[in-house]
Amino acid sequence: MPNTNNVMTHKYKISLFLLGLCSFLMLQASDTTYYSLQACRDLALTKGTSAQSHEETRLAAEYNRKAALAAMFPRVSANGGYMWNSRNAHLLANQTQFSFGTASVAPDGTASFEWSGESKIGKLAAEFEGTRLEQPILDIETDAGQKIAEAYQEVYNKMTVDLTHVVVAQVGVTQPIYTGGRLTQLYKIAKASEHIAAIEADAKKDDIIYGVDEAYWRVVSVSRKKQLAEQYYKLLCQLESDVKEAVTEGVATQSDLLKVTTKRGEAEVKKLQAENGLTLSNMALAQVCGLPLSTAFKLDESGLGETSLPENNDVENAVSQRSEMQLLHEAETIARSNAKLMAAGLQPNIVATAGYIYTNPNVENGISSKWDGKGFFSAGVMVNVPIVHADDILRYKAAKHAANAVALKTEETKELLTLQTTQANQKLTEAQQKIVLARLTQNNAAEVLRMAQESFEAGMITASELMQAQTAWLAAATDLVDAEVEAKTTETQLRKYLGKL
Repeated sequence: MPNTNNVMTHKYKISLFLLGLCSFLMLQASDTTYYSLQACRDLALTKGTSAQSHEETRLAAEYNRKAALAAMFPRVSANGGYMWNSRNAHLLANQTQFSFGTASVAPDGTASFEWSGESKIGKLAAEFEGTRLEQPILDIETDAGQKIAEAYQEVYNKMTVDLTHVVVAQVGVTQPIYTGGRLTQLYKIAKASEHIAAIEADAKKDDIIYGVDEAYWRVVSVSRKKQLAEQYYKLLCQLESDVKEAVTEGVATQSDLLKVTTKRGEAEVKKLQAENGLTLSNMALAQVCGLPLSTAFKLDESGLGETSLPENNDVENAVSQRSEMQLLHEAETIARSNAKLMAAGLQPNIVATAGYIYTNPNVENGISSKWDGKGFFSAGVMVNVPIVHADDILRYKAAKHAANAVALKTEETKELLTLQTTQANQKLTEAQQKIVLARLTQNNAAEVLRMAQESFEAGMITASELMQAQTAWLAAATDLVDAEVEAKTTETQLRKYLGKL
């Protein structure tokens, strides 16, 4: 049985240790910047890549909506082209046969004309053949043929278009007049897609906040458990020292010491596991906050164990405002617009066009390759009327059924979300009750441990009985930490479901 001097010495050592520990913690607190829960949330929302990604998606949807609106207004475009050709275009053939003869232009550019036997001058020459009038008639035939050949050659050259360098330029305006509602429905779809992107961005912010809260309170939980593991380890170390002295004095057996030593080894392993768990939990919190993984957190734990039910707990209104419901409403809008878009394929399409065209060679005054030609304006209306489009009819029917399916899905989701929110509300109430029970159990376990410590020092109980009290105290304290952290995360979850994050 330990003597009174040993007992007093142990109490004195414990008092000095607690005093030194408090002084150390106060000194550390004066030089440490603590992260509050709100600070971690702000970091995650501003530095986290996930929030930035959804913001970029929202901006993309916004510009797509503006593009759909711009499609309803005139579209102005300019086009130009240049072409080099190795040959020119001849509007007149190099050989043309008439009733009175054939005119030809050779590749070298020389022209010729051959009278036919059925021509009047040919018949006249045949009639006076062998007479003194034959030669004058042949001379006239030759001279006339030469004149015709020269005239044909000149016309042939005039009707040759120089296509060596071809330039075309055009500026045009296109304005849709009636498209069966296609452009209107495309705009509605783009607008609903923009709303979806905004809703998803807000929902992602709620998910980020919930993820931060989970990681934050996990760090707090592991930190508290690490402290408990260290306290438990120190209790066993002290007990081991006391039992060693008792063995030396002959009031305890070696078997008692072996049991305590084994238990102390297990406590050391638990302490190491808690330290490793705290390191990993810190890294997880740093990751969701967008900070380096090596960031060391000192967290504000003052809110742990304080929970409250949100005020104005209107489940029906909260469910209607849930992102899931809003997304389904927008999806239903898109499905309805898509059905109307399919119906637009069965409607006439009317488009007005206008433009200014300049070409070289130009046809301002004949066909000329000069650059002094003038362009011309053109305007028109194009109409497309679908007559038999069986595929569009089937697509329209399919789109109508798809819209009906989304409407039914909306009703089903509303019921499931109502059930989910109600369960979260009940879960928070249960978590609050768990805290009350866990605190009572922890207080009882602490009192039992105190009495067991005094009884052991008085020699009334064995070391094994004291270790049982220490183990029960550790389990009760751990259960209290788990209950408090569960209540905080459940409260965050309920506030997320109620749209009050």
